[in-house]
Amino acid sequence: MGKRCTLVSFCFAFLIVVDLALAAQSQSVPEKNKPLVRESSASRVPQRYPWKINIVTTLFWIGEPPGGHNLIPNCTSAWDKQWTKSYGGFDDPNPAHRSRYIPVKFTPRQNPFYCALPYNDKAHTGHRPEAPRVVPWFKDAYQGPAVSTCKDRWLAIRKGNRIAYAQWEDAGPFRTDHWQYVFDKQRPKPSLNGGAGLDVSPAVRDYLELKETDVTDWRFVDFSEVPRGPWSALGENNTFVINSRKKGAKLAEKSRRNKEE
Repeated sequence: MGKRCTLVSFCFAFLIVVDLALAAQSQSVPEKNKPLVRESSASRVPQRYPWKINIVTTLFWIGEPPGGHNLIPNCTSAWDKQWTKSYGGFDDPNPAHRSRYIPVKFTPRQNPFYCALPYNDKAHTGHRPEAPRVVPWFKDAYQGPAVSTCKDRWLAIRKGNRIAYAQWEDAGPFRTDHWQYVFDKQRPKPSLNGGAGLDVSPAVRDYLELKETDVTDWRFVDFSEVPRGPWSALGENNTFVINSRKKGAKLAEKSRRNKEE
């Protein structure tokens, strides 16, 4: 009886190993050596935030001067009057001046994977009157009348079979009041950029291999749905970096207490 159980256990273990090997072989090979990031396992459950499909998507960047259809300089954002300084400099979109999703001249102090949507929850003082009603996470994210509940929120942005993750850092393109599109079911309104409803940074462009004006899908995601990737490495505003620093501080404090005991 003991020998039979041992044989059954061995066969079961062998099947598990074979199954894992086959699963590993079935993974897609990333093109151009980029990590092919699909939706995390958390997003396979019913989604809290639905996809916005076929949205005209345009390129913008921190430090962008006004010109063409861009009427407002991007040295400031809706939520940061010193955006370029906070970022650490001009986020040069020229591919020849970039490497590994960042400018070659400096390491950004904020997440280089950023985007803009045409809504600003802040008013001149406090928040817009509709914000507590239309922003789904308003109550959980509220930190007082001076703080935006939308800034730094994570989005998934999809082009073909590739998904990038970015943080919401500005209001636009063109509008700052179109909550019916951002949080509800309306489509972006007509504009000089062909009805663009999403601006993305050079890092997002490079990861998704977008043209200057392109079409993507996007949706909001909770941080728990965001996998690690090139968007998780940099930025004082980056949730990954913030959490890592908190964890490091806790470990340092624990080590200090152990030494004192």
